[in-house]
Amino acid sequence: MNTANLQLEGLYAALSALMTALRQSGAVSEADLDAALADVEDTVTADRSRADLSPSHLDAIAFPIRYLRLANKLGAEGSYPGFAELTARVGREKPQQAELRSLEREDIEASKDADVRRLEEIDRSAERP
Repeated sequence: MNTANLQLEGLYAALSALMTALRQSGAVSEADLDAALADVEDTVTADRSRADLSPSHLDAIAFPIRYLRLANKLGAEGSYPGFAELTARVGREKPQQAELRSLEREDIEASKDADVRRLEEIDRSAERP
């Protein structure tokens, strides 16, 4: 494994611990932390100067922010999963995945509707003398 990846894993863990300490001390709320992280996520994903980047590159930029948001949320609920579990959840919960699944469901429904209309038309044609 690339040592830079291991260093980043340690950095994410350290930042998560700092957020937990800030939250538990009452210095900042879970909602305030999430709002700050949401703002920066919106900023980096909407940055027009990054238009040349692929969606996967934008996801890579947003990954640490999404990781910290999820760690903050779960920590506020008293859950402290490890790095591997958090990263897997970030991947499953990223906005584009949810949007793609939604579009996929819409496509399936539209296809079913088109098939039903086509079959109804065939039935009507067969009933005509």
